[in-house]
Amino acid sequence: MKKKWWQEAVVYEIYCKSFCDSDGDGIGDLRGVMSKLHVLRDLGVNCIWFTPIYTSPQVDNGYDVADYRNIDPAYGTLEDFKKLLDMAHGMGIRVIMDMVLNHSSDECEWFKESRKSKDNPYRNYYIWQPPKPDGSPPNNWGNYFREGNGSAWEFDAATNEYYLHQYSIKMPDLNWEYKPLRREIYNMLHFWLDLGVDGFRLDIFTRFKKPEGFPDTKKAPDLLLDRNGFVMDPSMCTNVEGIHEILHELYTEVFGPRDCMTVGEGAGVSHKNAADYVGALRQELDMVYHFQLSHRKLYSISTEHFRTVQKNWAEVLRKNAWAVQYLSNHDSARQVSCYGCDDERYRTDSAKLLATLIHTTPGTPFIYQGEEIGMTNVKYDTIEDYNCCYTVGDYHAMIASGVSPKEAIDLLAPRSRDNARTPYQWDGSENAGFSTGTPWIKVNPNYTHINLEADRANGDSIFAFYQELIRMRREDPAIIDGDLRFLLDDHEEILLYTRACIRQTLLVVANYSEKNVHFSIPEELENSSWRRRLTNKMDTTPSMGGSRDLLPWEVEIYELAR
Repeated sequence: MKKKWWQEAVVYEIYCKSFCDSDGDGIGDLRGVMSKLHVLRDLGVNCIWFTPIYTSPQVDNGYDVADYRNIDPAYGTLEDFKKLLDMAHGMGIRVIMDMVLNHSSDECEWFKESRKSKDNPYRNYYIWQPPKPDGSPPNNWGNYFREGNGSAWEFDAATNEYYLHQYSIKMPDLNWEYKPLRREIYNMLHFWLDLGVDGFRLDIFTRFKKPEGFPDTKKAPDLLLDRNGFVMDPSMCTNVEGIHEILHELYTEVFGPRDCMTVGEGAGVSHKNAADYVGALRQELDMVYHFQLSHRKLYSISTEHFRTVQKNWAEVLRKNAWAVQYLSNHDSARQVSCYGCDDERYRTDSAKLLATLIHTTPGTPFIYQGEEIGMTNVKYDTIEDYNCCYTVGDYHAMIASGVSPKEAIDLLAPRSRDNARTPYQWDGSENAGFSTGTPWIKVNPNYTHINLEADRANGDSIFAFYQELIRMRREDPAIIDGDLRFLLDDHEEILLYTRACIRQTLLVVANYSEKNVHFSIPEELENSSWRRRLTNKMDTTPSMGGSRDLLPWEVEIYELAR
């Protein structure tokens, strides 16, 4: 069966605010992106995903949308975006946009109208509830950003009711039960598709549907973070019965007729229920990325865990569904710092090994800006240098519970989303070549030696390794069509797997550790002839017979001779 274009794509995520600043105001912008499109073309990607670039007060860096039909002036204009679309399409690069449809900004005109009166036509665009008899919030739900008194409900004196905000007080939840809101959203999505956009990433789509009656959570509070009896419980508004009806209607009204790519941020989605969302016959979404390999609180991956997750998702693909492969994005820490080794000795090798794991397992690979040059985590000294709402909210909650400032920073720094949001490191000049002004968030101090210019000038380039992986994806059928099979299932350091289809068999062998590892080649591999196609250790001797050693973070790809 012929594959859809997005099944053969390599997607590059652009966090516009931190990518490239063209006008010196310290904020990345669309003209900055346009000036670097040739770099993405050279890398080989054929799709880019923009995190939100709509008009926004930037409480959560654009995930608080004030105007869904316009570009934030900090990034440029709608005309700039149209020009960027034309440039990208001319280079064979498709463009998808982030859609934040669980909530809006409180500065959105819809909400400004909604809060004016109970009989306003926009009132039911949002979720309003009366206070309890004692005047307290409707239930004990807490908000994710730990704002205010900790409640997910904010009292509005104008109408004496509370509105729901799972995140910031300034990010009220939209009411998907209200048909006029749905129609407004459908029309808005068609607006962007008419403009030439090729698809959408749906932010926290599993939380559109809220539980009937808004019951209290029975989850025990986190004594370190939850405050005033308000408990942050992700399960309360995730995968609620009725969510599939909403997504199917989105498909029938927008996605299906327009044949656009859709990928959902799958909080609460695992291999067990993924096919319910992305199975082709479901007519909901094309694919979903999950958090079983990448998460703000997941700092390491064992070989056993990697094998288990990949096997489970390979089964999802057998159900006529599709998957996403990634290890980091704008909501996580840097993958080489979490799952590889970011010290000077092994950063390059581990960055290449992690890239190989993502680009040779089943599904569509998503690259987050900076991965292709091995950018790392950053640690700031004070909370004032951090921007991430989770980090700031958790910090103040911890301080209130008696934790020292240093202890709080030490605990939160490795998992802060700001690790991924530091400016792109283009070269070794001031501010890493990102901006001639003062960047909106501090540049990682290691930019003087970790940057695109230095990497591409190096014979051991991470960028060049990504180029080769992407070229293989275009040319080697087993990477897209091949079945996945792991060998050496019990090995703690070695990952060994094949991707096999009728036309080709590839073999990947990786030492996922910082030590030399000796192991025996499975007998079934010894009796075949293998040609090494790619490795991050060019000075080693290829061998798939008997036993052998692999150096720390060594990875190889072989092809079976026919």
